[in-house]
Formats: sequence, structure tokens, C-alpha cells
Amino acid sequence: MFVRAPGARRTAIPTTLLVTGLLSALLTAGCGHDDDPSVATPSTPPTSAAAPTTAAAPASADSPTAAATASTPAVDREITVTVTKRRINPPTGRVTVAKGQLVRITVTSDVVDELHVHGYDLGARLPAGTPGSVQFRAEKTGLFEVETHETELVLFQLVVR
Repeated sequence: MFVRAPGARRTAIPTTLLVTGLLSALLTAGCGHDDDPSVATPSTPPTSAAAPTTAAAPASADSPTAAATASTPAVDREITVTVTKRRINPPTGRVTVAKGQLVRITVTSDVVDELHVHGYDLGARLPAGTPGSVQFRAEKTGLFEVETHETELVLFQLVVR
């Protein structure tokens, strides 16, 4: 039987519970909002999803200079989605890309939201009515959900083969 000295404190169990609780909270918050500007990529105007774009976009006050935009490599796959009154256009489905392709996803929403690409942990802020984009090289194979955080809509599933 254990005898506790007068004035001694029992801290092992409460400390363990506190540390476990804090660790759980941090891990759970991993998919939450991120105010880090390095997460979001600059918004770009949407283009046709049918063919890759090779022309440089005109420079504006809050976008890269024309020279920097011109040096950006052409994307292999452009995916454009519009969300209006919680309706997704084109409708939710699967989009397949080859491993190694340069992919740009552009989303325009009628409400303030955040775009998120699961598995790649990429995101972009979506101001209401203004397109937001993420661009990345599809190096991880698998099935990845592309969604909005605030409205919790699955826009499509990205398949990388």
C-alpha cells in the first residue's frame, strides 16, 4: 500500500491527461482554418478546363508581374469549378491525372470559403465571387478529396495514377 507524505502532490496522472488532451487538440486542429499566407496561392482567373493554358495573364496590382507570370510553366491539367447556392458545376465526380503532371485547380464560390486538397495539404482562400487557385505537381498517387471547408462540399475526387 502506498502512503503519501503530507504536502506531497499527485501530478503524474493529471499531467499525463493534460498532455494527452493538448496533443489530441493539436492533431484535431490540423485540418482547421489556416491564416498562414504561405498556404494560399495567388488567385488567378479561371480558364477552360479542356486545354492547358500557355498564355500569360495580365499583371495587376495584387498579382505577380507579367515577367514572373510568363516564366511560370504551363499546366498539364486545368480544373475549374464553380459553386453557386451549394450547387457544384461541373457536378461532383472523379478527375484523373497522371503522376508528375502540373495541376491547377481554380474554384469560384458565391460565398466566402476555403479550398482544400486533402493528401497534398494545399489550400486557398475563396472570397465570394472571386476565383481562388492552387497549383501543384501531382507526385503522390492515390485518391484525394478536393473540398470546401466552410460549406463542407466535396467538389471532386482527384485520382493520381
